[in-house]
Amino acid sequence: MPSYTPACCQLAAKLLRSETRKARSYATIRSLRETPPPEIDDIPSDNDFILSILRANASSRDAKPYFASFGPRPQAPRPAPVLPQRDESIPVESREPAVVTEHPKVSPLIASIIDPVVRRTALVKVQGPFTQVQLDSIARGMVHLEKLGLVSVIVVENDDIQRGEQDSRSVIIEDTMRLVSCLEKHGARARPVLGAIVRLGPKPGDSDSDRDVALEAHTLPSDLVPIRSALRSGEIPVIPPFALDSFCRSVRVDANDVLGALARGMVEAESQKSSSSQATAAADASIEASGEIDLTPLRLMIINREGGVPSYARAGFPHLLINVESESKHIRETFQESWRHTHKTALSNLALAKTCLAYMPPTSSAVMVSHRSQSSLIGNLITNRPAVSSSLPHALLQGNRKLTQHTPTLIRRGLPIRVVRTVEEIDRIKMNALLEQSFGRTLEEKDFYDRLKHTLDFVVIAGDYAGAAIVTNEPCSDLSQPISYLDKFAVLPNHQGDGTVDFLWVALHDESYGLGHPFSANPNGGKEGQGEGRDLVWRSRANNPVNKWYFERSSGHVRMGDWVLFWCDAEKRLKVEQGRRGRAGLSYVEEWEEGRLGSWMNVVQKIPSSWRK
Repeated sequence: MPSYTPACCQLAAKLLRSETRKARSYATIRSLRETPPPEIDDIPSDNDFILSILRANASSRDAKPYFASFGPRPQAPRPAPVLPQRDESIPVESREPAVVTEHPKVSPLIASIIDPVVRRTALVKVQGPFTQVQLDSIARGMVHLEKLGLVSVIVVENDDIQRGEQDSRSVIIEDTMRLVSCLEKHGARARPVLGAIVRLGPKPGDSDSDRDVALEAHTLPSDLVPIRSALRSGEIPVIPPFALDSFCRSVRVDANDVLGALARGMVEAESQKSSSSQATAAADASIEASGEIDLTPLRLMIINREGGVPSYARAGFPHLLINVESESKHIRETFQESWRHTHKTALSNLALAKTCLAYMPPTSSAVMVSHRSQSSLIGNLITNRPAVSSSLPHALLQGNRKLTQHTPTLIRRGLPIRVVRTVEEIDRIKMNALLEQSFGRTLEEKDFYDRLKHTLDFVVIAGDYAGAAIVTNEPCSDLSQPISYLDKFAVLPNHQGDGTVDFLWVALHDESYGLGHPFSANPNGGKEGQGEGRDLVWRSRANNPVNKWYFERSSGHVRMGDWVLFWCDAEKRLKVEQGRRGRAGLSYVEEWEEGRLGSWMNVVQKIPSSWRK
């Protein structure tokens, strides 16, 4: 029986209350749109929605980004009401008794779930063609997301109808209207925006050096009026891929061009609106009062028939998490020829994600998902993490039943990853700031770097010292080679939750205990998969809250007083030994494992602290 977290249970409880209210007013609202009300069976079941939330299995920590984005904004305290002065000429016994009304206090956490104050937007590419059943499934997912505060701005595409074909415009418009009908059938309000809202060509005033990402189209603030109007009215805008050319004709273009232009245009429009506000508090109050939606997209969702980007490391199963900043080139280079037939648009969609994420906030993400896995979008919204962590041991990922051809691929802007091997290559000022902010302690700088001069093996650095993993070679007289010891693993607090932790650990895996496998050949300035993996050892305080994360990624652990010793076995050695044994498999303790725990503990316990007392 799975254990459901308080965050999930509160989300479920919210629906039982809010959906009852919604059902009462549903017929009245729909009648204003001059369409007959849907049959009651056509409205998506609350149970399906609640189960989708519970399946996300989000911990309170996982759900924090959701509450931060969709919870009520802090408001200035309201001034106390001015009461009329008491007339002292009236006898006390003649005065009417004061009536004191006490309103029950609602927990801020519950209030943020029951009534999200600030709704946010997602850019969605519905990449068909889809059957009616498939379209119903997609529409149901969009309705579920809207209930959680994420309103979709949908761009429709049809891969089977090429641009320039006869009747291509009419087919695209028909697909747009079908999706609008499906959304309304499942309880949403939708509006087709059939006019072109983007313009072909670069934006006036742009120079080649303004942006690293080249866009084929752009928008002006006035072009977004239909989208704002739909969102203010509580409607989901559904847009065909049309654009205005230089002769002001509406022509069909690639949906990716429309989405890229919208990503930039919506972010810039919201930024201009925020800068024109006199105060943030006043802006938040106006948003709450008018029902205005923050146009800045928090998610890019690509819903197609192919699913995610196939991975060479998972025998064609999708990538779980992609760092586009450092991995996109390698993914293109390792993309197999057969996938160009089974996943024809995977690379172009990856390029689309890279384009949009360049404009969207750093905490934003893109997800490529099959129409068969639309329910996973709720889990992604609440946790903003992949269905299965990419930093888990490879053996666990291979045998995980959650991994299928339809597992979504989560894409983050990410950071460049590099490996350095000498102390001289380390920027001490930035490294000191990273370590001290991450651990909340003061570094004993001289002793720390003096020790690294003699023991350093390598350092994995994420971005401009947003994160780092420092690995040393610790001499051990009982073993034939030094111990590979993870001395420090640190990520800046403001990068915890944006994927940096997973990206950093995957790079650490590729340079240490995962070395020698083809899937460790990621280009990060290190050995790129060449060499023999080594057991990786590290220690952590017994009360460290991060230990749960370490337990999931280590091969084993042993307690030693106030510390816990963790280790990851060299994966290639285990694989070779397992192949040699065949069906016999590995024993509980191999010959080369005997006595190593005692040797590790003796060495690790003697490693001096890096912090000032």
